[in-house]
Amino acid sequence: MSRRPLKHFLLIYDHGRSRLIDPPASFDDASEAAEALSEAEERYSSDATVEVVLIGSDSLMTVHRTHANYFEGGLRLLEDLKSMAG
Repeated sequence: MSRRPLKHFLLIYDHGRSRLIDPPASFDDASEAAEALSEAEERYSSDATVEVVLIGSDSLMTVHRTHANYFEGGLRLLEDLKSMAG
C-alpha cells in the first residue's frame, strides 16, 4: 500500500467567533507552508482570540477528523459528548 504525500494545511481560527477566518490553505512544499505560517502568526500576533495552526496530513478530510474542533460541527460534537457524559 502506498502512502499519500504529506500536505500542509494552514488554519486560522477565531475563538471569539468559533470559526475559521478563511478556508484552510494547502501547501505541498514545507518551506512555503512554514513561510505562510510565519506571516499569519505575525499578522494575528496582537489578537489573542486568533489561533494559527499548521497541520501536516495526507488530506484535508483527515484534518477534519483529527482536528474537528476547528471546523463547523466540532463544537456541537463536544457539546453532545459532554451531555452524554452527564
